[in-house]
Amino acid sequence: MDQRMVSPGAAPRKQGSETEPQHFDLIVIGAGSGVAMLDERFDHLEVAIVETGVGPLKKYAGTCLNVGCIPTKMLVHTADTARSPQHGSLLGLNLELRGVDWSAVLGRLSRHIDPTSEYWLRGHQERKNFAVYYEGTARFTGERRVSVSTEQGSVTLTADQVVVSAGSRPVIPDIPGLDGHLGYLTSDDVRIMERLPRRMAVLGGGFVAAELSHVFSALGVEITLIARRNLLLREEDIAVAQRFTDLAQKQWDVRLEHKLLRAQRRGDTILLDLGGPQGVERLEVDELLVATGRRPNTDLVDAVVGGLALHPDGRIVVDEYQATSVPGVWALGDVSSQWMLKHVANLEARTVQHNLLNPQELRTSDHRFVPHAVFTSPQIASVGMTEQEAQASGARHVSATHDYAATAYGWAMEDTTGFAKVLADPSTGRLLGAHIIGPQAPTLIQPLIQAMSFGLDARSMARGQYWIHPGVPEVVEGALLALPFD
Repeated sequence: MDQRMVSPGAAPRKQGSETEPQHFDLIVIGAGSGVAMLDERFDHLEVAIVETGVGPLKKYAGTCLNVGCIPTKMLVHTADTARSPQHGSLLGLNLELRGVDWSAVLGRLSRHIDPTSEYWLRGHQERKNFAVYYEGTARFTGERRVSVSTEQGSVTLTADQVVVSAGSRPVIPDIPGLDGHLGYLTSDDVRIMERLPRRMAVLGGGFVAAELSHVFSALGVEITLIARRNLLLREEDIAVAQRFTDLAQKQWDVRLEHKLLRAQRRGDTILLDLGGPQGVERLEVDELLVATGRRPNTDLVDAVVGGLALHPDGRIVVDEYQATSVPGVWALGDVSSQWMLKHVANLEARTVQHNLLNPQELRTSDHRFVPHAVFTSPQIASVGMTEQEAQASGARHVSATHDYAATAYGWAMEDTTGFAKVLADPSTGRLLGAHIIGPQAPTLIQPLIQAMSFGLDARSMARGQYWIHPGVPEVVEGALLALPFD
């Protein structure tokens, strides 16, 4: 089978139309994690891949590489470096940030990301007898039947198996004036910003808002963070959320318990009317960043028309094997998972890969201990139960915390706000959850994830190995040793 990209000026291997479908062994909708599972073991199959990306940076390899975790973490590292002068004063250093070349900052992202995205596509194109690619909008018209609208027209594809990995997109609240005429930004748009504004409002109190507020604040932008609740990152452990909220209020203009009532543009200025405890307030900014969450792209692919059952929030319903309600249709990643995280999508892709190749020996996705991190300032990482979840479930538990400031390396860093918190079963020592706020939190959480995944109890973890002194992991050791077991 000749392999080629179906794009303007090209044609698929077999001509299809709305009335004469082109049949494949496998269709993959979305060229992110769903495509990553395709290797030489699929060479004997006739495969169609439909890239259904939305937004200004529609490219192969999905959200994470192009507009999600990778570019934002590259920006976070830039922001962390930009904050060095502020931290340096605590260490007796006289440092200075002389300016920010925003075009150079974005250029660094493009130098890494764009070639990788192209390589992702080319790596599959160069394989013989592999796949036909379509760039366009895929919509289900029936069970395992998809209509693809490209610049060349529409074709109908059918298949024995379909993998839906169509991803997600930013949520845009229904607020008067918040439309295309206003000129607001989302996290998907950061890479196409032409300049850094002087004043930016960030709408949202979750991890995207926290990360990008840190990025732009560190680069000199005046940040006003607008959150509906009285706590930022409220899904985190209560101690972490409270500490972060306190620290955020010292960095930015944080408007807790505020709602955006309406927005309008007046020349180069965006006017925002906010409703809060003191009544209606008027805020003037140069840019508005909407960071109120993401939604699965099930509506864009007409999942319901394809017979797929959905959760109330729009996600495709899948079982432990990643199978949907329609035989032969699988789903993975943001379009079906409650965890919109790349490492979850990768694991689910491996599950689907195995199950497609081994239908008589199905494998399940292990979602017992899903970790996450928030790359803001300070960094946050978490796995397992929070204190409030343990209390709500009635799980018998004990918890303990240990401050960075109580460790030698914490002194070296002059960190006075970070801590590690662990929860465990008081009789067995089994770890139930771990939460860290402070420098290198996403790295420090990993041995705790490992312990939970492989059944290592807190007692054994704390006392059964060496902990390098002085090292940052001693903050984890200290928390484990402080647990009050039976």
